[in-house]
Amino acid sequence: MRTRAGHPAEEQDLADIPAVLDAYHDIVPDPAEAAQRVSFGTSGHRGSSLRASFNEAHIAAITQAIVDYRRAQGITGPVYVGRDTHALSEPAFLTAIEVLAAHDVPAMIDSRDGYTPTPAISHAILTHNRDRAGAQGLADGIVITPSHNPPEDGGFKYNPPHGGPADSATTGWIQDRANALLEAGWEKIPRTLFQRAFHLDSTHNFDYAESYVSDLTSVVDIAAIRDAGLRVGADPMGGASIDYWVEISERFDLDLTVVNPDVDPAWGFMTLDWDERIRMDCSSPFAMASLIGAKDRYDIATGNDADADRHGIVTPDAGLMNPNHYLAVAIDYLFTHRPEWPAAAGVGKTLVSSALLDRVAAAAGRNLYEVPVGFKWFVEGLGDGTLGFGGEESAGASFLRRDGSAWSTDKDGIAMALLASEITAVTGKTPSQRYAELAEQHGATAYARVDAPASREQKAALSALSAADVTSAQLGGDEVTEIRTTAAGNDAPIGGIKVSTENAWFAARPSGTEDVYKIYAESFRGEDHLAQVQDEARALVDAVIG
Repeated sequence: MRTRAGHPAEEQDLADIPAVLDAYHDIVPDPAEAAQRVSFGTSGHRGSSLRASFNEAHIAAITQAIVDYRRAQGITGPVYVGRDTHALSEPAFLTAIEVLAAHDVPAMIDSRDGYTPTPAISHAILTHNRDRAGAQGLADGIVITPSHNPPEDGGFKYNPPHGGPADSATTGWIQDRANALLEAGWEKIPRTLFQRAFHLDSTHNFDYAESYVSDLTSVVDIAAIRDAGLRVGADPMGGASIDYWVEISERFDLDLTVVNPDVDPAWGFMTLDWDERIRMDCSSPFAMASLIGAKDRYDIATGNDADADRHGIVTPDAGLMNPNHYLAVAIDYLFTHRPEWPAAAGVGKTLVSSALLDRVAAAAGRNLYEVPVGFKWFVEGLGDGTLGFGGEESAGASFLRRDGSAWSTDKDGIAMALLASEITAVTGKTPSQRYAELAEQHGATAYARVDAPASREQKAALSALSAADVTSAQLGGDEVTEIRTTAAGNDAPIGGIKVSTENAWFAARPSGTEDVYKIYAESFRGEDHLAQVQDEARALVDAVIG
């Protein structure tokens, strides 16, 4: 069957942005409907105004809940507030500011009236809180983004004073409080009209780009990139990092070209993703097709999603790297080129990331910390230096400053993109060439993630899988060595199941942000064996969810 995946978007593919914006104000959610309530997944609350899951009522209630949470925790410092380029991010930003202003909560907004990448928010929080003790005066943050989701979606995240994604206890509290406010009548929530809110003493301008970009030399060897004369292409994919890449190029005098430098809330310049939808997923070869086609123009080309917390690495010799391959290269490089890092700093990975990372970490003599999906599990380690690196298979990662102190406790797609250029400049090899050497040393893997539509009920059934549901003692012809419903590193529930053998594994879990389920699988015995493992995994999932 013909597919348009990887082909340029056409008129019929574009979201009706005026309708999306109108629906934000016009549609009032019914809290009696589960799909219309506030729901925090692995990356905050996400939804669509057209489906009554991301509307003015939701944002007012969530922001009020955050105000209440701050009061309960004794947090009195400023809230760093940023938004990405999704159409719904702008009205959500205004709603949030109105609620914060009504409570005299200090809000730090971009002095350039621009867009703010997620890592810039995390960096600002950590910078403010450095050397402060106790909750008094500590800052936290609100990040308004649905990440790589389609143009009609909106997202809203809360980052506590540790600078990273909030843990389940915090998001659960905020979610429950927000839903209670919806039920009680969201119109009662105090607000100050934004025209006045922006002129109040509690609303402050903050230069996010200056704060973040000027400090990049503390985390990446920018001088090595400049001195090597690398030709770099940076594709912000129409997202919040556009102005940041321009400033990086100019400030550090790099031979860096900003690809797709335009902001279009419909993302009409994109190529279609795997399901023929527009999605700014920089780990997808379909969404990244235009940059892959331009790979020979640059020594290194990189992409970021809409809020720049993810990275995609394109090399002239290999095209778009598998995210797991680049994570392996980054781990190998960082732990051999950061002499000031703590000797005991470990490697964090999610349980659906490649088993190759385990082998690379072992070769580096570093402990491995395997956790469920969600970057929140790395926050503490990246904050106190017990983790030098934390990464997810979905192309999200961050790492310590060069001196071993905390840089960002949220995913940083900009730093990870620049690291690819540093690796090339310092080693004389592209990350894909270095991966080939690691695969020769530790074993080449075949890895794939397959997404399939799933209803809320089907996702709930998948989340409830247990070891007893795996009735076969073999997977892909090999003996099953482990069945897990909790992560090996912290014993936290994974919301699905992982089945492993000596040569392969698969994990099945529902998405926390979209109506799909995901099957991850990997084999050290090649593509044919991977396909066999995937078939057996699908059969198990189908038997459970129907």
